[in-house]
Amino acid sequence: MIRSIFLFLDRTYVLQNSLLPSIWDTGLELFRTHIVSDSAVQKRTVEAILEQIELERNGETVDRSLLRSLLGMLSDLQVYKDSFEERFLAETDRLYAAEGQRLMQERDVPEYLHHVARRLEEENDRILSYLDQSTQKPLICCVEKQLLGEHMTAILQKGLSNLLDENRVTELALLYQLFSKVKGGLPTLLQFWRDYIKSFGGEIVCTPEKDKDMVQDLLDFKDKMDNVAQSCFGRNEGFINAMKEAFETFINKRPNKPAELIAKYVDSKLRAGNKEATEEELERILDKIMIIFRFIHGKDVFEAFYKKDLAKRLLVGKSASVDAEKSMLSKLKHECGAAFTSKLEGMFKDMELSKDIMIQFKQHMQNQSEPSNIELTVNILTMGYWPSYTPMEVHLPAEMVKLQEVFKLFYLGKHSGRKLQWQPTLGHAVLKAEFKEGKKELQVSLFQTLVLLMFNEGEEFSVEEIRAATGIEEGELKRTLQSLACGKARVLNKNPRGKDVEDGDRFNFNSDFKHKLFRIKINQIQMKETVEEQVNTTERVFQDRQYQIDAAVVRIMKMRKTLSHNLLVSELYNQLKFPVKPGDLKKRIESLIDRDYMERDKETPNQYHYVA
Repeated sequence: MIRSIFLFLDRTYVLQNSLLPSIWDTGLELFRTHIVSDSAVQKRTVEAILEQIELERNGETVDRSLLRSLLGMLSDLQVYKDSFEERFLAETDRLYAAEGQRLMQERDVPEYLHHVARRLEEENDRILSYLDQSTQKPLICCVEKQLLGEHMTAILQKGLSNLLDENRVTELALLYQLFSKVKGGLPTLLQFWRDYIKSFGGEIVCTPEKDKDMVQDLLDFKDKMDNVAQSCFGRNEGFINAMKEAFETFINKRPNKPAELIAKYVDSKLRAGNKEATEEELERILDKIMIIFRFIHGKDVFEAFYKKDLAKRLLVGKSASVDAEKSMLSKLKHECGAAFTSKLEGMFKDMELSKDIMIQFKQHMQNQSEPSNIELTVNILTMGYWPSYTPMEVHLPAEMVKLQEVFKLFYLGKHSGRKLQWQPTLGHAVLKAEFKEGKKELQVSLFQTLVLLMFNEGEEFSVEEIRAATGIEEGELKRTLQSLACGKARVLNKNPRGKDVEDGDRFNFNSDFKHKLFRIKINQIQMKETVEEQVNTTERVFQDRQYQIDAAVVRIMKMRKTLSHNLLVSELYNQLKFPVKPGDLKKRIESLIDRDYMERDKETPNQYHYVA
């Protein structure tokens, strides 16, 4: 009002004298000096404002426009910072320090995180409504420090594993978002995330009782962690790398077993009878398997088991799809190089060559004077490509032996200088059988064939008689009889009845056998892996590794001529593709010294020389 009265004075005289303040400014100055700077007025004003803000923080409604004009006044008079802001921040600090302590005790982590997010939102809203913009940074920092920074480890210890176990995506995303605001938040979260993966994964891998589900569990766990990294942790490179490193650590805690089980898992997916997956799904499963396969150090164990299973799939005609097999092979080749898959590719080549040879053999048979009433199909396998099978001599019927001879003459006539060795353990046949219900065809292994053919000659035989007549080794024979008399399709009756075959049991032909299908596949025992096979495969991997270590030592020594023990060992670690203990390397080096491939230096026993 005063300014309005003296407007003319303000506009003329004051404007011409640059040293004079305007009437408005003079008024403000007087107001500041005599009223606002009066300690009693200032104290009561600021305390009342702080009281209103605290009431609002506790959930009550206050007059925001009054607060806005009061704080605006302090700001205009330039006393906002000194008289109000410092005390306001100190009060805020005290309030949130106490609240953080209390709520960490009372609430579970998801609730606490939502509370912190809500508090941050409220404070931002306060700045927009009535606080000065300059207060924003120190205020938000204060809230983040007291509610998050002080409790980072406690929050993660108390809640992270539960959030991950229960896959609480929303809360995990919120956790990441909040921690990224606090100094040192993300590195702490990263460490806990890495530890969680290691301990959870370690449990999957190192619990032998869970072996049969290990691979599926690993795939599910990897999917879940990928999803968390993608959707909650903003695809943060650091988190993705930490996950890879954690997977690699825990999967190799237990040597060899994961590699073996992954090979078997792939076998179960590629084997016929795996109806659940379409071509695309199968492809997707194989891609996921490859990701886990990458983490494994002992890839040779995988190769040994994969090769053994692939051989069975190819030979017993159990492969679900050649495309899927080839696709898996190209993935392995891409991952481990051509040397890794050369033998596996050789197996496919053998199967294709065998088909061509069989076409020629069938033509050859048509030109024979006395046609045979048995059809023979032979797969010719190159010794080095396939797993080694122990040859087993069994007594084949005369017609079969005669056909084998015909084939042998035919084959060696085409390829001179080769040697054929028959593998009856891998053979299978289709038999025609007559039951009371009518004719059936039985798809059986060669051992099952030899047993069943005996019942053309007689009604009943004991285990001992069957063993004498067929020449099948005891363990194999008992498994074979079990599959014929104790399985789902019981073509033979066993006396006395029971699940296991014992010495002295007797068998007769079950003429009352009924089945809705015409061609019946009787559980082919070749597909079942026996414990001995498993031990042999592992044993063979171990043997191969010894040779590889020897070869690597000789290769390095031949090039370097002289090397100290430590340098030789570090070179070996670079060259060998599988995990190896220093003790094992030492043994191989000793063995090579004994066999005169290298020698110790006379003066320094830690130095080796190559012996040419």
